[in-house]
Amino acid sequence: MSRMRFGIFMAPFHPAGVNPTVLLENDLELIEHLDRLGFDEAWIGEHHSAGTEIIASPEIFIGAAAQRTKHIKLGTGVISASYHNPLWVAERAIQLDHMTRGRFMLGLGPGALPSDAAMIGLDMPQTRQLLDEAVDVIVRLMQGETVTFKNDRWDLRDARLHLAPYTHPHPEISVAAVASPAGPRLAGRYGLGLLSVGATTAAGFDALALHWDVIKERADHYGQDVNRDAWRLVGLMHLAETKEQAYKDVEHGIAQWFDYFQHTAAFPQMAVGDGTSVQEFIDFVNESGLGTIGTPEEAVTQIGRLVDQSNGGFGAFLHLAHDWADPTAKWRSYELFARHVAPHFQGQAEPTLGAKARARAAREELAQSNLAAVEMATAKYQEELDAKG
Repeated sequence: MSRMRFGIFMAPFHPAGVNPTVLLENDLELIEHLDRLGFDEAWIGEHHSAGTEIIASPEIFIGAAAQRTKHIKLGTGVISASYHNPLWVAERAIQLDHMTRGRFMLGLGPGALPSDAAMIGLDMPQTRQLLDEAVDVIVRLMQGETVTFKNDRWDLRDARLHLAPYTHPHPEISVAAVASPAGPRLAGRYGLGLLSVGATTAAGFDALALHWDVIKERADHYGQDVNRDAWRLVGLMHLAETKEQAYKDVEHGIAQWFDYFQHTAAFPQMAVGDGTSVQEFIDFVNESGLGTIGTPEEAVTQIGRLVDQSNGGFGAFLHLAHDWADPTAKWRSYELFARHVAPHFQGQAEPTLGAKARARAAREELAQSNLAAVEMATAKYQEELDAKG
C-alpha cells in the first residue's frame, strides 16, 4: 500500500431552513480550508429533495471549488447516474478534467434518496439497473469507443466524446457502495475504484472485508486489475483537544443529523441508532463503530481498526461532512486531524518521533560534549587576551 490519503465526502448535511446561499459559500470555504491543511480529496454529492443535502449539481460546485484551490482533488460523490444521460455525464467529466488540470474524479451511484428518483418516475430497483448500464456506457466512452445503446430512457446513436481526456487514459472513476455487494461487483467488473459510503455503520463495518472479496472476485472473473489504493472508506468524526470538549461541541447539531436519518431520509441503508438524547447519540457513534467523537488519539485508533477490518488496507479515509459542531469547532476538528492523525498513516510521524527519541537518549552525553566545547572556546579566547598583554 502507498501513502494513505484523507479527504471529505460532502453530501452535504445541513439543517433545513438555514439560508442556502450562506451554506453553499460555507461549503466552498471549507474545501479551501482543507486544501490549505493538505487534505488530498473532496467528493461532492448530488441530491434534489428532503431539504438537507442541498447541492443539486456537484459539477457546478466543483467548477467553483477548483478556482479557489491549488492541490486538493475534487470528485463527484456521487453523480446519480440513473438520473442523467450517460453521454452528458462523460462529457461534463472530461470538461472538468481539463478545467482542473487532472484534479477531477468521477464518482457514480444509483441515487440515494427515493424522494429524488420519484420526481422523475423512477423507483429504486430501476436506479440500480440504470447505474449498471450507465457505467458500461461511460467507461466505453472514456476508453475512446463509439457507443450505440438504447433502453427505456436513453437512446445513444454513434455517441462519442467531444474532447479527449486531459488525464491519461481518463479521469479516475469510482462507484459508491453502502453495505450490499452491488457497488463492489460493478467496480470489479470494470476495474474501477470503490467508495464505501457505509463503511463504518454497524453493518458496513462488518462488510468491509466482504467488499474487497467481491470486487476482487469480479475483477478476476473479467480479467480486470483492481488496486486497494482506489478503495475509499467514508466515516464520521468530530475531534477536539479533549473528549469533554468534543462532546460539548456536538451538542450544536448532532440531534438534527440523527433526526434526518431516523425520520426524513428514506434511506434505510444509513439507518442509525434510535436514541433521543445527545449523549445517546454520542455513545452510539463511538460504540457502534460508526465513527469517533473524541480526541485525535481516538481517531488514530478508529482508523487503525478500519485498516484491520478491511483485511489488507485501503487507499483513503474520507470524513462524512456534517454540521454536528458550529463552524469554528468543525474547522478546528479538521485541523486537529491534519496535525495529529494523518501523520500516523502517511509516514510523517515516525521520523520526527524517532529523531526526538534518539536526541533524548543521547542528550546527557552530547550535553557534556557541548559544555566541554564551550569551556575550550572560552579558554582559547582567554589565551588570546593574555597573549595581547
